[in-house]
Amino acid sequence: MTMLISFLDHLSTVPSLTSSGTPAPNQSPGSGTPVWVTLLVGLAGALLASAGAFAGAWRSSGALRQNTERTLEHERTRLLNERFSTAAELLGHAEAACRLAGVHAMAGLADDWVERRQTCIDVLCAYLRMPYPRGLAEDTPAAEDPDGEANREVRLTVIRTVRDHLLPATPPETSWSGYDLDFTGAVFDGGDFSYARFSGDKVRFTGATFSGGLVSFYGATFSGGSMGFYGATFSGSEVLFRGATFSGSSVNFRGATFSSGSVNFRGATFSSDVVNFDRALFSGGQVGFYGAKFSSGKVSFYSAKFSSGAVNFKDATFSSGAVIFDRAKFSGATVNFDTAQFDGGVVDLREVATWSRPPSFDDGLLTAPPAGLLLPDPLPKPKP
Repeated sequence: MTMLISFLDHLSTVPSLTSSGTPAPNQSPGSGTPVWVTLLVGLAGALLASAGAFAGAWRSSGALRQNTERTLEHERTRLLNERFSTAAELLGHAEAACRLAGVHAMAGLADDWVERRQTCIDVLCAYLRMPYPRGLAEDTPAAEDPDGEANREVRLTVIRTVRDHLLPATPPETSWSGYDLDFTGAVFDGGDFSYARFSGDKVRFTGATFSGGLVSFYGATFSGGSMGFYGATFSGSEVLFRGATFSGSSVNFRGATFSSGSVNFRGATFSSDVVNFDRALFSGGQVGFYGAKFSSGKVSFYSAKFSSGAVNFKDATFSSGAVIFDRAKFSGATVNFDTAQFDGGVVDLREVATWSRPPSFDDGLLTAPPAGLLLPDPLPKPKP
């Protein structure tokens, strides 16, 4: 457009090619300007006017488009907030059926609202952290707690809903695997987390109580930043970690109590940087590491107490890393390392605190231990 204006300015300075006073055939009467120049100038003006109108319309269209997008986003947020309020109200309803609807409503909202997905997940986890009286456990007579089984079903639905969003087959756009999960202090008397992928920065079962029923982490993968069962109590449930993989930066069972029931790590793989059973209390029940694979990192039983019950490392494979029992007390539990394979890893028992009922090994290993089995020197005699 600038070039056109410059060209027209140039044409306006070109003198007429006729020298007589009679207008040339292509000149306007009473003017020295050729007609074609006049027409061209008019056309240019029209083009300039059209360009200005187009630019103004474009600017108006852009502003209208932005306003429309802001309006639509505002309306979307308003509707999502309304759905959140409705789901939260349902979760707090007195009727169990309404709470079940609230669980599904909150999960559906989490799928649709990526920006607030963590908040929706936090609400579902918080429901499990709410007080859960022992009277609601499965062995309570129905006459004493007619709503007990219904309340338990709501909690199992929350667990099942979380698990379904952690499965490998879950579409990436609705997966919750990379999000934090906080079950601190929750009571579990059943629940299925089988094959779930826990890969958030923080997955917490801190202080949780596993008090009855079957709680399954069968085939689960713990691969996130920090996986915490710190201070958890295993007091009656059958808890399955069978075939689970612990490959995150840290897995923490520090201060956990294994007092009854069973906890099964059969065939589990421990390859995290640190797996911490420090100060754990094995005071009853069965804890099984049968066939588990300790393939890297450090597994620490510092100051753990093996006072009763049974802890089984039979057929476990120690192929790398170290399993350390510094200051551990073997005072009453049956601890079994029979047929364990020491193939490159280290099991360090040199600094145990109590050896009154030492762990059992294959015949001859205590007198001629393999390179990976480090025993106290001199070997203390068991106390009667």
